[in-house]
Amino acid sequence: MHHSPLLLQLVIILLTARACGLLLRHVGQPPVIGEMAAGLLLGPIVFGAWFPGFHATVFAPESLPGLASLAELGLVLFMFIVGVELRAPDGVKAQLRSAGLVGVASVLVPMALGFAASPLLHPYAPDGVALAPFALFMAAAMSITAFPILARILKERGMTHTPLGRLALGGAAIADVLAWIMLALVVALVGAGDGHGGFLRTIAGLAILAAVVFVLLRPLYAWLLRTHAADGVPSLMVLAALLIGAFACAAATEWLGVHAVFGAFLFGACLPRDDRLLGSLIERVEYLAIVVLMPIFFALAGLSTTRDAFTGAALGAMLLILAVAVVGKVAGGAAGARLSGLGWRESFAVGSLMNARALMELIVIKVGLDAGIIGQDLFTMLLVMAILTTVMTGPLVSLSLGRRAAQALGTVPAGEPPAQRGG
Repeated sequence: MHHSPLLLQLVIILLTARACGLLLRHVGQPPVIGEMAAGLLLGPIVFGAWFPGFHATVFAPESLPGLASLAELGLVLFMFIVGVELRAPDGVKAQLRSAGLVGVASVLVPMALGFAASPLLHPYAPDGVALAPFALFMAAAMSITAFPILARILKERGMTHTPLGRLALGGAAIADVLAWIMLALVVALVGAGDGHGGFLRTIAGLAILAAVVFVLLRPLYAWLLRTHAADGVPSLMVLAALLIGAFACAAATEWLGVHAVFGAFLFGACLPRDDRLLGSLIERVEYLAIVVLMPIFFALAGLSTTRDAFTGAALGAMLLILAVAVVGKVAGGAAGARLSGLGWRESFAVGSLMNARALMELIVIKVGLDAGIIGQDLFTMLLVMAILTTVMTGPLVSLSLGRRAAQALGTVPAGEPPAQRGG
């Protein structure tokens, strides 16, 4: 009888993820950074270099499809909850112009720099990837902000309801929507293969799906939840109906040639904004996704990394990516905040918050890797960038605001989902 190493893989992945998460929490960093780092450790760079035999046995290529399926399930569930959670922060309507300035500036500036740096990075693209889609992808990858982790950093510092916090949240929500639309376009462009016809078909398909979700499914699910989950706690039948909706939309976007996460996110966003519903979905769906399934995604991402990214010219390319990412986001976010009337210190704090990329960046670069737009070395460089930019966020905010305004990090207020809102 052939033994699948899946359960042993799960034990190793979860132990490493939890250990790294705890370690980083002690130094005042979000645990999700530890879990992303755990993925890097489990890859060829550390674990594969130290214990090559054991690593090759446990993570043998033929044993990975099972893990990949679980990781995709985790990703779809996570993005579904991110969609359910997406709501206009308090007072954002009054602030729409300001939040728009921050959101648009913190996307356009890193995009422009990403475009400018692309010819230098193009030699690292896989053979046959043209400069245009590659440059578009790099522009999108530079302009991502992790909305969930930004919300968490603000919550931990008690800044959620300050003008600065509201502005950063509103700006991040707008920035993310813009960057995800851009990413969907890039993936459609590359996946189309047969030129503009395929691209137009994909875009038309996405438009039809969005219409179906918001015109048909939205009232249908609102009625279902009103009549069968009036207290905001869905029964097993209603929960099944919600998950079927999420999986069906994820399958639809996947069929259209755009990643499944887009469909799951779209479906989550169409559900009524009900905090009790969100709470029960976090408890029933997100805990499992975050504790078990997302670390598998990080580990698989780690297995896609390569040591080559840390040698010679590649190291220069990695530093270029990091510089473009940080300067683009901080300068763009700060410029938007300054234009909307904040002082310089507060503006730089908003820019620093926009620089947190965390898990959202990892999802984006995995989409790029799966679509064949980037190879393993660029994937590794972008993963390191995602970790470092998120690690910088807390310290940069403290630096911008000065000592009096910088409250202690690393405390999670009561009522917070356990240790884990990963962006």
